[in-house]
Amino acid sequence: MARAKGEFDVTLNPISAYAPDAPAGPPLGRMSIDKHFRGDLVATSVGEMLTAGSAIKGSAVYVAVERVTGTLNGKTGSFALHHTGIMSRGNGELSVVVAPDSGTGELTGLTGEMAIIIADGKHAYEFEYQLP
Repeated sequence: MARAKGEFDVTLNPISAYAPDAPAGPPLGRMSIDKHFRGDLVATSVGEMLTAGSAIKGSAVYVAVERVTGTLNGKTGSFALHHTGIMSRGNGELSVVVAPDSGTGELTGLTGEMAIIIADGKHAYEFEYQLP
């Protein structure tokens, strides 16, 4: 396994997706994702996130897909990331994996998993990956 580390900036913007007269229940949301990666991954990404909240503070879920385009440790191409996040009363689990067979260019065949670290209001990543 190879590793890549660095920081990123992210902008999330709400996207209207659900009718205001939708039946009562858990709040649903949709957001656009725009990221700029620095470090071993120099790239930009675009994507979308779907969310569901809860009446219980600290409980929610999200799924997202983003397309990353740039250079990973000197290799250029693009790939897709799939996110699954679950928060249960403040305890969270997050999985961010490379979508199978999504790599292009010199990143064809890329597999791996990315950890997202949020500390002091800053976002960082640690990416363990393999290339053929």
